[in-house]
Amino acid sequence: MRKPLLIITIAALLVFGVGGGWYWWTDWRFLQSTDDAYVQSDVSLISPKIEGYIKEVRVRDNEPVAAGQVLFVVDDRDFAAKLAQAEAALATAVASVATYATRLKLQQAMIDQAAASLRSAEADLNRAQLDFKRYAALATSDYASRQRYESADADSRKADAALGKARAALVAEQSQLAVLESQKREEEAKLAQARASLQLAKNDLDNTVIRAPVAGIAGNRAGQIGQYVKPGSQLLSLVPLPRVFVTANFKETQLTRMRPGQPAEISVDAYPDQPLQGRVESFAPGSGAQFSLLPPDNATGNFTKIVQRVPVRISVPADGPLARLLRPGLSVTVTVDTRREGAAEASDGILGAAHAEPASPGRRPSP
Repeated sequence: MRKPLLIITIAALLVFGVGGGWYWWTDWRFLQSTDDAYVQSDVSLISPKIEGYIKEVRVRDNEPVAAGQVLFVVDDRDFAAKLAQAEAALATAVASVATYATRLKLQQAMIDQAAASLRSAEADLNRAQLDFKRYAALATSDYASRQRYESADADSRKADAALGKARAALVAEQSQLAVLESQKREEEAKLAQARASLQLAKNDLDNTVIRAPVAGIAGNRAGQIGQYVKPGSQLLSLVPLPRVFVTANFKETQLTRMRPGQPAEISVDAYPDQPLQGRVESFAPGSGAQFSLLPPDNATGNFTKIVQRVPVRISVPADGPLARLLRPGLSVTVTVDTRREGAAEASDGILGAAHAEPASPGRRPSP
């Protein structure tokens, strides 16, 4: 009786051993699993852009929120006054530019007048010089009196001085035109500054109404009516459900054959009987230790080698059975099937994972 029982036991052990070895050779050695994985989402932290007292709160915790929906309203009386002040400053700048435009037209008329005076002085000088020449010739032949000659000489000199005065007046008026043009450009710059200040005042007034940037579920609300807030103050966390993903922290020794596009089975601790099928989406550019607050410095003191973990992002189907039940922070177990990769890709390592093409579903490597 003992001999047949021993034979049956040995045969059963052989069957289990062969079956286990076959399962390891065909499947198990390609499966990389970790329970250091969690559901995550791109949580939006809602903060004000201005400072003031919260006047209205229009959202509650755990409430669905649509994109563009009003969440908080900050008291806008001061910002409305600043807007009115900016509008008045803009009106003043516009009037100043218009005034300089009128002054430029007037100055151009003054230049034209000075130019006409210059032409008149040139004509007077020409006439006085001709009279002086005639009386000089007549005085030489004693046909004109000495007094008349001296009067003609004085008129010529006066006409020459008047011409110089007219030229100087024209230059002065032209220089004044350049000054006015420079002052107008300065006022135009002030006008542009006033318009920018008005736009900033409008933006601040608009920012008193805080809206949801994306659709999601409101949570961790900190803003309350009457609370004084400043730019950057966290008022609310907005979770864009059901758009979630899984971050699995695999050991570096598990990444040898892991590539983007490979299938991954996700088991959620909260729903163990409903596994999800996801895909490897991307790898973090460094291990978790490199992005910690105090990265390790292995070049000092005694060295102890520790297996590092690299965050791997796993996509979750948006139409899965647990799509609207998953919440960021839930613990999951992820198992990645690394069989779907080519022989050339196997030598690339994790550095080439970002450029690897997703494998086709029917592609299986030879052992």
